[in-house]
Amino acid sequence: MPVLSLKGITKTFGAIQALSDVDLTLERGEALGLMGDNGAGKSTLMRIVAGNFPPTAGRIFLEDQAVHFSQPADARRHGIEIVYQDLALCDNLSAAANVFLGRELKRRFGPIRYLDHQAMFDRAAELFAELKSETRPRDLVRQMSGGQRQAVAIARTRLSDPKIVLMDEPTAAISVRQVAEVLDLIRRLKETNHAVILVSHRMPDVFSVCDRVAVLRRGRKVADKPVDKTSPEEVTGLITGAIEAA
Repeated sequence: MPVLSLKGITKTFGAIQALSDVDLTLERGEALGLMGDNGAGKSTLMRIVAGNFPPTAGRIFLEDQAVHFSQPADARRHGIEIVYQDLALCDNLSAAANVFLGRELKRRFGPIRYLDHQAMFDRAAELFAELKSETRPRDLVRQMSGGQRQAVAIARTRLSDPKIVLMDEPTAAISVRQVAEVLDLIRRLKETNHAVILVSHRMPDVFSVCDRVAVLRRGRKVADKPVDKTSPEEVTGLITGAIEAA
């Protein structure tokens, strides 16, 4: 049974048709690469799954249960977390503070409640160890490399042990070594039976870590194939329109 099924997802913004009748499934422990040119509808689809806005038409199923999200907190309660392209991190805070941002651990002393910084440092360290990242909980985010920042964003998604992790262009604008770190993090998520959707323009990244690749063009799905049944050349043709569908 797929952990996520999208049926006929359509989204319009006024006169703009962003998505048209998109079907998609995702299994546990699977990484799905979602590709397409700018404006193809990739980020719009991810934001619908993440609860940022509802589809104009179509339905979302989690393990055969129909769900409706009116806000991101609804998606999070159902086990869906997203890593946005800009990561949405606070540079002036530590790695641990960013991991727990909005979900801080607290202790009570009589009528007074205060932040339990040590518990957050300890739990963040455990998450970074699970991800095999060298990121340290007490380090400030503004002092970190792109790969370390991604580790903080991914650790934040692991805090609630989600079923599904959505990643929007996680390897954009970082170095080759940092790209390798992020791809290793995605492999760790797969190994721990998390389902991942990777939105990316980078063909080598998708073919390196993903099990399937789906292609959107002008808001429509034109391909959904195992990576070992396609090629970068075919996917490029699908993205550009040189190949109509596959």
